[in-house]
Amino acid sequence: MDPSRPSSEETVTLNQARKLIQCMAHEQSFLFLSPPGVGKSEMVYQAASEAGLPCRSLLGTQIAPEDVSGIPRIIGERSVFCPPRLLLPEKPEPFCLFLDELPACAPDVQKAFYSLLLERRLGEHALPAGTWVVAAGNRMQDRALVRSMSSALVNRVTILHLRVDADEWQAWAARNGIRADIRHFISHMPDALMRPVPNEPVPFSTPRAWALLSRALDMAENSGILTRETRRALAFGRISAEDAAVFCALAEEQIGALHPIEDYIARPHLLPQTDAARWFVLNCIRQHVRDGKLAHLKPRSVNRFLRSLSPEQQLNVLTDLVAQWGALGADRAMFDLLKKVTAL
Repeated sequence: MDPSRPSSEETVTLNQARKLIQCMAHEQSFLFLSPPGVGKSEMVYQAASEAGLPCRSLLGTQIAPEDVSGIPRIIGERSVFCPPRLLLPEKPEPFCLFLDELPACAPDVQKAFYSLLLERRLGEHALPAGTWVVAAGNRMQDRALVRSMSSALVNRVTILHLRVDADEWQAWAARNGIRADIRHFISHMPDALMRPVPNEPVPFSTPRAWALLSRALDMAENSGILTRETRRALAFGRISAEDAAVFCALAEEQIGALHPIEDYIARPHLLPQTDAARWFVLNCIRQHVRDGKLAHLKPRSVNRFLRSLSPEQQLNVLTDLVAQWGALGADRAMFDLLKKVTAL
């Protein structure tokens, strides 16, 4: 059974997921699903840390059924199962049990988790009261060696799909020392924070990939070996090629800090003069129009901005967004462009 149904799924952000865990994971088991690199594991560890619970994890791809249910020993004329110390330590205090990569578990391991997920029990042994049971993993469509989960397992957990929230990531990035050039890039191009999993095994942009790229650039810079070539090698080896190309081009052109998007529309002369930087800003404006973030602008400013662009640039920002630009009052500029391209 595939629990991921993109057509009907509802999603939560990492912060929302963390609060749900802290609210009810002591009674109900969760399974969080997302593409790789979103930050599921760190979110679970942070939730446990904030609650004062130690977090113990089991990696689904590296355990056997006996690592969960324990091994038998003979007592008198009967056998009893001895649970692993990791799950039932001598000191019965609550903890957070994190089952990482649960959807990648072998079927026998999945079955071993049944009583743990629903009854918080290993054989005749109950987990300490207040213990959390939280699982995470990737979806079938992520091509991450995920197995089909049994309906019995799915029915024992609350399945929540995670989404990446750019504002949440920016707050996290500022707290965790992510480079300013990466944070600025993502602030103007939030779609680049999380790209769809590609069909081929090539690098793709995720929050984890950007964080690791930031660290790599810092280390190269501190060692005095950060050049145009090393920056490009590191970027293209970590994030999506289209994001790496634009990110590196902007760094090489040294355009400095970007203005808020509204400033470029109000004062088009602020647009960068170089091709790569101008393309980047225009693409950012497209994303803002698409996402309805510029509804507060006056039609006069919108029309003046569009008319300041070349016909080619106007077509670039208008393509597939005619309705959205029309809602901003850009009818006059679009009509003028239509007359130009049709020579009427």
